Amino acid sequence: MLTIRTDLAAEAHQLWQERAGKTTRLPGILARDEELEGFPLTRVEVLDGEGEAALGKPRGIYFTLDVSALWRREEDVFGRAVRAAASLLAQLLPEEGPVLAAGLGNPAMTPDALGPRMLEHLLVTRHLREVLPGFRSVAGIGAGVLGSTGLEAAEWIRGAADRVKPAAVVVADALAARSLDRLCSSIQISDTGLIPGSGVGNHRMALNREGLGLPVISIGVPTVVSVETAAKDLLSQAGGSEEMLSGLAGRGLFVTPDSIDYKIRELAKVVGYGLDLALQPGLELTELEALLA
Repeated sequence: MLTIRTDLAAEAHQLWQERAGKTTRLPGILARDEELEGFPLTRVEVLDGEGEAALGKPRGIYFTLDVSALWRREEDVFGRAVRAAASLLAQLLPEEGPVLAAGLGNPAMTPDALGPRMLEHLLVTRHLREVLPGFRSVAGIGAGVLGSTGLEAAEWIRGAADRVKPAAVVVADALAARSLDRLCSSIQISDTGLIPGSGVGNHRMALNREGLGLPVISIGVPTVVSVETAAKDLLSQAGGSEEMLSGLAGRGLFVTPDSIDYKIRELAKVVGYGLDLALQPGLELTELEALLA
């Protein structure tokens, strides 16, 4: 049996439905499809332990925004994507207090560079409180990777949080998907935090309320899919069976979409700007662009 890897709650819910039957209601889970700024939006809420066991996700709220329209160049698509991300983040962020934003990943590896690139578009204000008294205090940290620093991302963030004393931590990271169609085309926003590397079988220390002692909001974009999962996806579309792929299991290979450099740059900007507008709701997108220019 092939292992289906995904960090997306919407995909985990879809997979469960495929196995149990689309009309079967999953106990402990509320899920519905909506629309926001013209983008399809899936909201999955894990309510209790039964829901956690069924989806393999901690209890909390998971928004999955389909931003595939970015690559179709629809009208005002960038601005709409930023406003949609800001709206979802605003629902999960505390209304006041400092915020620490952490960009996770390896900037030297493009599919893993979403978090570090997001920081390039973060409006950092903590050091400008006297100059910008009306702005919310925001600090940013690039947590690095264990292989380069010898420190877990959770250790970096915990140390920074001890200094900043934030009301919440926001972490941005690349994710793994089940479906090829999700690659660089979805943004997941959740109030459950995350476990870096879990989607590629490289679990690190959890970044969540239990580990850090304060709310952790996660922003993730799927940038890779395992070879066996991608092959199963393609084979099912062609009417083949999973047994034909038994030789692929366990090889630990992952694929990423074409134009990944361009897509990561655009998505990091959407995520960064969306977080900025959620934290500084008095700003317009044009004003934000001027401040970050």
